[in-house]
Amino acid sequence: MNNNLMLAQLMKDLQDPEMMREAQQMMQDPSFQAHMKKMAESSSFQQSMQRTQEVMKDPKKIEEMKKKMEVKLEEGNKQLEELEKKIEDSKNSAVENGDADNKDEAEADKKPSAN
Repeated sequence: MNNNLMLAQLMKDLQDPEMMREAQQMMQDPSFQAHMKKMAESSSFQQSMQRTQEVMKDPKKIEEMKKKMEVKLEEGNKQLEELEKKIEDSKNSAVENGDADNKDEAEADKKPSAN
């Protein structure tokens, strides 16, 4: 999976209330908090944050980063759509061909969620 695709999936996940509830639960876990604290105290993380803060002081660099991010997100969204279509086509093919291994999973995915 490439970075643009992962970015698109992340942005999609951020719009999913269930995914956000799970993230909130994860962030409340003491072991996760300890891991994040350890990461935030690392010199590489602090150097990265310092570089980010410097870039954020320059409006031109912010605009440049924003444009790059928009392009990457657009590319990632296209890749995500293509991947989702391939998965859906594969599931439909499994149902049509009676593929026993994938048929039940494909039919379950087509049913509306109980949430």
